[in-house]
Amino acid sequence: MKIKKKFLILFLLPATAAFIFVYAIPLVMLVSTSFTDWRVGSAPIFNGLANYIQLFTADRQFISAGLNTIIWILLQSTIHVGIGVVLALILARKKFYWKFVRTVYMLPNIISSAAVGMMFVMLLNPSFGAVNTLLGKLGFTNLPNWFMDPGTAFGTVTITWLPFAATVTILVMAEMTSIDEGIMEAARIDGATEGQINWYIILPLMRNIIGTTTILAATSMLQKLDIIMMTTKGGPGDRTLNLPAYVYQTAFTSNNFGIANSIGVVMIIAGLIVVGIINRIYKIGKNSAEG
Repeated sequence: MKIKKKFLILFLLPATAAFIFVYAIPLVMLVSTSFTDWRVGSAPIFNGLANYIQLFTADRQFISAGLNTIIWILLQSTIHVGIGVVLALILARKKFYWKFVRTVYMLPNIISSAAVGMMFVMLLNPSFGAVNTLLGKLGFTNLPNWFMDPGTAFGTVTITWLPFAATVTILVMAEMTSIDEGIMEAARIDGATEGQINWYIILPLMRNIIGTTTILAATSMLQKLDIIMMTTKGGPGDRTLNLPAYVYQTAFTSNNFGIANSIGVVMIIAGLIVVGIINRIYKIGKNSAEG
């Protein structure tokens, strides 16, 4: 038994060391320096809650970035996840086209987000982009610069994240394979339609995986920086500015690491709150009988 414990400790040491040096120590440094006035070329100076007070009372860009991030979390958790689940229900019937659609829909997910962003920039270019060219041939005029027009920028950036729904589709389809086909066959014998089977049998049994994909979708909005930087850089104005982009601007453009780290702490707390809310809504971890 002692030998087993020694081997267990030995195998845990690399992972524990990696966690401490890669996550724990940087997290402690992030939180501690968020209470300081820390700029390039100077040592951190403790200033208490001044950074947080400034963020929530006097920083208009932080408020805009926070509101945009909240809206994107809600959209990603509902519309994007909803699209993924609906496609999973359709493709699970394995019609003749299901493999082709699944493969094509997953393609954007196997390349980097920055490349996806660049692809959309080219497609929506106001001068030579395929979208404006096609719409022009169909008779539409005065087409906007989709990423730079204040009226279309937010929605256009939101569309660039639609490929994430493919990940939801694949995860839900994988979980659906664990459902006993006999349950659905019994429902069909009792006269249930496919819609009723989906609503009353499949979706309730998929609650855990749908909740998990919702967490992945929501928390991904607290990490999205590459597509923002490749498309709008947060503009026009603050229209598409989110918290990750504002952290980048504050740290590497304004060179104010104290404020940037304060925003980072707010993002961590926001992530924990989002995960807690989604866990509560979906009751992840409980079986259908307990729910």
